[in-house]
Amino acid sequence: MAITDWPEDERPRERLLKQGATALSDAELLAVFLRVGVRGQSAVDMARSLLQRFGSLTRLFAATAEEIGAVPGMGSAKYAQIQAVLEMSRRALREEMERPHAFNSPGAVRDYLRARLGGEPREVFLALWLDAQNRLIAAEELFRGTLTQTAVYPREVVKTALARNAAAVIFAHNHPSGVAEPSRADEQLTTALRQSLALVEVRVLDHFVVAGNAQPLSFSERGLL
Repeated sequence: MAITDWPEDERPRERLLKQGATALSDAELLAVFLRVGVRGQSAVDMARSLLQRFGSLTRLFAATAEEIGAVPGMGSAKYAQIQAVLEMSRRALREEMERPHAFNSPGAVRDYLRARLGGEPREVFLALWLDAQNRLIAAEELFRGTLTQTAVYPREVVKTALARNAAAVIFAHNHPSGVAEPSRADEQLTTALRQSLALVEVRVLDHFVVAGNAQPLSFSERGLL
């Protein structure tokens, strides 16, 4: 049955307009994005199939053009649309973070980091460089690693901090495994970075571990800083 044949109060688009986007499931939100399905499948059916195929929205959004194109009814145009939506979300979150008091809101930082790192298939180590008023100078990818680890060099991090004229920094890296729990190596690296940056008077405010759509874990809140 086509979605247009559904009762109006059950159609995803109409429900979104009346109740807001948060009232919709992942499949319903994806169906609104897809707009139409394929022969024998409504947009909602197709959305459910996509989520089952990729496992989650995060993995769907991280899929390559080839992986998206292999799904009937999808293709380069849909892949381009997905990437455009993702990039607009990242830029909107970045604009929010660039507001004077953005770093008084840990939620905004977490949302940005989840959007930036949640779908990465390899470990990425990111620095949010801040000025003396805790305003964002730059969000910068410092290192990109293998599926399981990233080589992070404190000396290079210190050089970058000085080049950015930063007064403080928030670090973040992702765990492609989907487990946000920090490892002993993560804790040792954070300690080494904090000690090295202290020599040039750059404060490490926090270090987040991002794992998919889960709530990014804060070292500061865990008492690890």
